[in-house]
Amino acid sequence: MPRSELFPPIDPYATGRMAVDDIHTVYWEQCGNPRGVPVVFLHGGPGAGASPTHRRFFDPQHYRILIMDQRGAGRSTPLGEVRRNDTDLLIEDLERLRHHLGIERWHLFGGSWGSTLALAYAQAHPERCLGLMLRGIFLMRRQEIDWFLYHMKVIFPEAWQSFVNHIPPAERDDLLEAYWRRLDAREPAVRMAAARAWSIYEGACSSLLPSPELIAASGEDNHALGLARIEAHYFRANRFTPEDRLLRDLPRIRHLPAVIVQGRYDIVCPITSADELHRAWPEADYRIVADAGHSAMEPGIRAALVQATERFKDVW
Repeated sequence: MPRSELFPPIDPYATGRMAVDDIHTVYWEQCGNPRGVPVVFLHGGPGAGASPTHRRFFDPQHYRILIMDQRGAGRSTPLGEVRRNDTDLLIEDLERLRHHLGIERWHLFGGSWGSTLALAYAQAHPERCLGLMLRGIFLMRRQEIDWFLYHMKVIFPEAWQSFVNHIPPAERDDLLEAYWRRLDAREPAVRMAAARAWSIYEGACSSLLPSPELIAASGEDNHALGLARIEAHYFRANRFTPEDRLLRDLPRIRHLPAVIVQGRYDIVCPITSADELHRAWPEADYRIVADAGHSAMEPGIRAALVQATERFKDVW
């Protein structure tokens, strides 16, 4: 029977901090088998950072597991920094890390924003990719951003009302700019209050059934600040040109093996984006989880991702 549970907790065998410019230093770690097949975990957000649980999607006997907190996220410094922070620079950081660790080719594993970055990196460097394992597809288009800001209230009206109540009525026509003014305010208390409101909203909408643990984690200071500031920054200033670039440039990577795991009731990243991706990439293995939302920790999503990493053991 295919494995469906996470692997046991594991500690890194190597960690490091890599200065990528005169502002940013990114955290990285390696776990599992030093001689195993390389796989890089790309966290969501952007700005969410990685956690020890993310190591557990992979068989540590088979995989050389690489995790990097992206610019301004998690254990990278400065936390929440948006200067010199965009998708192309994140791709450069991954290439810098790959060179630093002497890796020829690696698998990409990413969910939500991590799926966006995986697609963008693979299209820039297809020759460096063994395969892609993607979850909760997000293509960084205006329609997806507007859905997050204004239309998730169709399913989560209570969470959306708490989100919008943080902004005075006169500013609610442009929630992104209203939030950004607070997330970029000089006063730490103003920044932190806006960050918590933004992050808790996202966390509250990320699971099929209510998850007090997920909402509590979303309100934690470091997580909330990194996620909200960088996510809002990317939504404002780092969309693709043209907007459909990730779909347009799929021919560069259609020869690579791929799996797409999508929760049927994913509200944060609705299934329409995954459906469009699969229609443009019919060779990819498309797995719809019938009883799941957005979070990678949903039981069905978690099982499908572990099964994907097990299947990809034959791809190297």
